[in-house]
Amino acid sequence: CSDKTGTLTMNRMTVAHMWLGNKIVEVHPDDVQNSHVLFNKAYLEDFDTPYIRRFSVQPFDFVDSKDWRKLVRCAILCNKAAFKEDAENMAKDVWKRECNGDASETALLQYTEAVHGNVFNYRNENKKIVEIPFNSTNKFQLSIHETSDKKNLLLVMKGAPEKILEKCDKILVDGETLEMNDHWKKEFNSAYEYLGGLGERVLGFCDLRLDETFTSDYEFDTENFNFPTTGLRFLGFYSLIDPPKPSVPEAISRCRSAGIQVFMVTGDHPITAKAIAQSVGIITYETKEDIAKRLKIPIERVNKKDVKACVVHGSQLTDMTSDDLDKLIREHKEIVFARTSPQQKLIIVEACQRTNMLVGVTGDGVN
Repeated sequence: CSDKTGTLTMNRMTVAHMWLGNKIVEVHPDDVQNSHVLFNKAYLEDFDTPYIRRFSVQPFDFVDSKDWRKLVRCAILCNKAAFKEDAENMAKDVWKRECNGDASETALLQYTEAVHGNVFNYRNENKKIVEIPFNSTNKFQLSIHETSDKKNLLLVMKGAPEKILEKCDKILVDGETLEMNDHWKKEFNSAYEYLGGLGERVLGFCDLRLDETFTSDYEFDTENFNFPTTGLRFLGFYSLIDPPKPSVPEAISRCRSAGIQVFMVTGDHPITAKAIAQSVGIITYETKEDIAKRLKIPIERVNKKDVKACVVHGSQLTDMTSDDLDKLIREHKEIVFARTSPQQKLIIVEACQRTNMLVGVTGDGVN
């Protein structure tokens, strides 16, 4: 059983795309101001037909985009990463500076410094009042700030997009705050699936202006929330590339040759996890969803005997009995477990052992 981030991948993330105002924008690390709108519509009926063939590529207007200003504000403030402040480090190109922080937050810090600038000063001007760090249960990070415009306190949040969506009843599109209805949820899901399908880690962002009840002197309870954490406004996604290590595909192949099954166990979204698993050779067979799509039949009609690979969401694991999980492991040669909690990782190992496997576990996410 292998963790993904930093074990199968290099744990060196960079911002690759963003979705805001119902536009997917490609970010160019060497020239972030020259980013382009790849797709002016998120919904895609057939993912086999790339957006790029259906829609024109246009320069992205950073200057006039209210959506971008709100999204980048959230990415700057809801972020604990910081550059190491020694003179030698700060003299380096932004993308080469060493940072204190995890890989995702480091990528966002480098991007926002490159495209917005003066992140350190901006944070000082928008003082943090309280913070709730990310954890594997909530799957979001939250902070509340005074803002330089002297308006009411601002709550900003980032995390797993599906969790962020649950918190939102509004969405920002072209500078207007709209109701988060079924149409926008459909657009959200399509953009999420597309970017996740590229093997990118997708993070969602949202915000809320608190009412005048909440001041800098208010005693915020970060255990039993005594402030709003729902009714927020969805701002968009940033998606991050974390390339597989060059040596991993060969290592996976050698394991197979030795009769060793390699399962991926990760906290990432199933779509992202599957794309990475396919790129390194952990998944080489079709899943039942792939077979159904190829044959253009309902998933229920797929012959179970033809299915040798599967991707299992942590929520599915929660509903499984021990016998169900044991059966799943016996019946599939290739398995990716996604959106798993630390507790579920132990459950997976124990299930493998029950099926008479000798289990080795590797990676940061298994401790």
